[in-house]
This record gives sequence, C-alpha cells and structure tokens, in this order.
Amino acid sequence: MNRCKWPSLENNPIYVEYHDNEWGVPSYDDRHLFKMLILESFHCGLSWLIILKKREAFKLAFDDFDPKKIMEYNEDKINELLSNKDIVRNKSKILAAISNAKAFLKVKKEFGSFKNYIWSFTNDKIIFGDGINFQTTNALSDQVSKDLKKRGFKFMGSVTTYSYLEAIGVMNNHMKECFRFHKSK
Repeated sequence: MNRCKWPSLENNPIYVEYHDNEWGVPSYDDRHLFKMLILESFHCGLSWLIILKKREAFKLAFDDFDPKKIMEYNEDKINELLSNKDIVRNKSKILAAISNAKAFLKVKKEFGSFKNYIWSFTNDKIIFGDGINFQTTNALSDQVSKDLKKRGFKFMGSVTTYSYLEAIGVMNNHMKECFRFHKSK
C-alpha cells in the first residue's frame, strides 16, 4: 500500500496507524479538537512521533483532555506535570495548555462549539492539497493562527496551526501516491 513519504513512517506502527486512520480525517468533535490542539501545542519544536508515543500519558496527565479541569490547574498540578517523566515537561507549554483551555471554552461559548469556530474558516469545506507540494504554512494557517492568538491561545503559531489543521482534517494534504489522497470519511 502506498503512503505519504514521511520520515519515520516506514516500519513504524504508531505512525502508520496515525497516518492511515487519523491524519487528514475531518473531526467535528469538540473533545477531539481540544485534545489535538493540546497535543499540537506540545509538538511545537519536537517530532510528532514523540507526541504520538506519549499520547496516552498526556491523556492521563491532563485529565482526559477536559478543558474545564485543565483551566483550573494550580501550582501543585503544574508541579505534578513538571515531574511526570511520561509527558513533555515544559513549563511554558503546560501554562499554555491552561491558557488554551480557557480560550477554548470562551470560543466554544461564543460560537456554540469549537467545531463551528474552526470550520468557519473554510465554510465547513475540507481543503485538499495538490498532492505534490509539501508546505508548513499557508494563508489559511496564517489567518487561523492570528485569530487564535488574538483569542488568547498560546504556542499556536502558523506552523503549529498548519499541522493542527492537517491533524483535524480541515486540510487533507496526503501526497498523490498515497492511498488516502483526496479521501475523507
């Protein structure tokens, strides 16, 4: 089966599973959208494979990605997370997760759901790549990143936002030779 030519994709079951079943698949579930936002913000500057391998530990450490719980994290919880060797222990990113939980809930209240907000940038349409060119930003990620920052989100620059939009299926950038090219569920 032909797949995208990501470094580390070959012979890596975690990456293959993610590529084949999650990446580029449209998500409309607020809980999943929040989970991926948190994971992508921790991904900033790191390999996505590191985050995938730690995903279950993140789920446990961050209360199953419940934004209402995360927004209430105090100094004791922050210190607990900083001592958790199973996750990425970066204080700035942990503080960003707390800030992002608050911002996420504000957006959800304003738009009725985070899904309504994030998909509004494309009028509920999936943006398909050309299957040839590899990018790390585009006009859409610039626009969404700018708006996220304006709303108080942290660690969501254009590169991270681009990756996030791919992860949640707003953009489907599978390569032309990949069996997932222009497919969505």
